[in-house]
Amino acid sequence: MAPDLILLAFTLILALVQIAAAGLARTAELGAKWNAGPRDGETPPPGKLAARLMRAQANLFETLPLFIGAVLIAHVADKAGPLTYWGAHLYFFGRVIYLPLYALGVPYVRSLVWLVATGGLVMIIAALFA
Repeated sequence: MAPDLILLAFTLILALVQIAAAGLARTAELGAKWNAGPRDGETPPPGKLAARLMRAQANLFETLPLFIGAVLIAHVADKAGPLTYWGAHLYFFGRVIYLPLYALGVPYVRSLVWLVATGGLVMIIAALFA
């Protein structure tokens, strides 16, 4: 399998990890009974860690469809090459590094890492027109 497709698969695993991390943090706050229950009624706002993990997950989900589409289009259109290779690496590893930075509340560096990951996505999209 091509490296960018492998990184796409790993990014899907990362998405599952982020779903689990946010869910586990929320369950740690509210308890297993809440998690197993119907969740009817008012739910208290999330704590600091759970809120950060939820926002990091939402942030990933904003660009994940674009990443999936761009990588798949690149392969269907036979446009995969150095731009998609490096772009997928920058996107994936940027997203991996972004998660703990967001969870720990690290400013500025987190934004720079986001820019690197987004730059990787832009590289893949640019490859479609190269």
